[in-house]
Amino acid sequence: MPRTPEENDRIRQASKEKIRAAAMELFMTQGYYATSISNIAKQAGISKGLLYNYYKGKEELLSEMVEARIREVIEVMEKAITLDTPDEQLKYIVNGAIDNVYKKPEVHRFYLHLQTQPVDDDDLIKYSKQLTQENARLFEMQCEIFERMEVKESRKRSLYFSSVLQGIMLMISTYPQKFPIEEIKNQIIREFCN
Repeated sequence: MPRTPEENDRIRQASKEKIRAAAMELFMTQGYYATSISNIAKQAGISKGLLYNYYKGKEELLSEMVEARIREVIEVMEKAITLDTPDEQLKYIVNGAIDNVYKKPEVHRFYLHLQTQPVDDDDLIKYSKQLTQENARLFEMQCEIFERMEVKESRKRSLYFSSVLQGIMLMISTYPQKFPIEEIKNQIIREFCN
């Protein structure tokens, strides 16, 4: 019996996820430029032809990975702003961000590295700018949360919150097994929530 369109879509999505996971692993260990489509196909356990069936090349694959990452971050922020109070919103952001990095520290390092590409790198700078622009947009949403808290100099308080949270995320991604996750989450929540 032939597969249903839903089954085909599920198989397609599973294959693409397998390819993205293989690419992520290789980009992190070998670097973007040193990784070939052949390397990715081999790592994913598929043929090069099948990979080309899903992606035109390495750049399209990276583009989809960046877009997926942006969607993940947006989902956390959009869910946060649906909560009733600014305190609940910040708690959700803290827990979502820290838990995400703790579960996948290498992914956080990869996107942080991608964000800091040299301006003259014509291939990767567009992804750096895309990530930076989205972070700036999300920062503005976060500033609105602090404004609703009616704290003095809410924008500066939001910037301080981001700096603390990003620093914690960097430390977790660097030393994931040596970080008291729950204690740190509770400390940042105590400091920034009323």
